[in-house]
Amino acid sequence: MNTETAKKPGQIAARRAAVALGGFLVVVAAIFVLSPADLYNWAKAIHLIAVMAWMAGMLYLPRLFVYHAGAVHGSETSDTFTVMEGRLLRVIMTPAMLVSWALGLWLAYAGNHFVEPWFLAKLAGVLAMTAAHGHLSAAGRRFANGSNEKSARYWRFFNEVPTLLMIAVVILVIVKPF
Repeated sequence: MNTETAKKPGQIAARRAAVALGGFLVVVAAIFVLSPADLYNWAKAIHLIAVMAWMAGMLYLPRLFVYHAGAVHGSETSDTFTVMEGRLLRVIMTPAMLVSWALGLWLAYAGNHFVEPWFLAKLAGVLAMTAAHGHLSAAGRRFANGSNEKSARYWRFFNEVPTLLMIAVVILVIVKPF
């Protein structure tokens, strides 16, 4: 038996994700070093890609919780949801959130947006999105250890929170109403 097949599928997936993330970071570093004239636009593009990945997870994870809430803890279905939720958080959502924050703050600094009212309102929306991420992360841990007390109905309702925050942030960035 070779070592690849002896490892758990989750370990293989985690290693692949780490290699992909490392490769992505090398490409980003190369862009920052080799193309300083276009740095702002590259940073903005990578920021938007990271935001889209983060939002995909923020919209999908509560939906997984809707179905997970109906599964019996310890069942095969529950265990499958636990693996899916954990990977979504660890491999996609949290790295995407961190890249979004890092590049977003850099873009705000580079564009001198910290003094603009629309940006401060956007920052409040992103802080609320980060708090929602934290809530989802804690819920994932509760589902994993069988201590979830929230109903499927709660998660259906909560699924709208990231959507509403996303709408507000996009309007603030594009329209700049104040």
